Amino acid sequence: MSLTEVARQLGITQGALSTLNLPEPDAIVGRSRGWLPETIDAWQATRPGHGGRPRKSDDK
Repeated sequence: MSLTEVARQLGITQGALSTLNLPEPDAIVGRSRGWLPETIDAWQATRPGHGGRPRKSDDK
């Protein structure tokens, strides 16, 4: 997932995402970083006050 996709998954803006200390990326291609959804889910679950918060769904 790109930074845009991570922000969308967490339900925040990319600007807000830049204030977070994200986990190490699972892949780096050139200067682009990428994460697996499982990596972001595990990281989110360990953040104080954020564990268990359901992922925003695009299903409407």
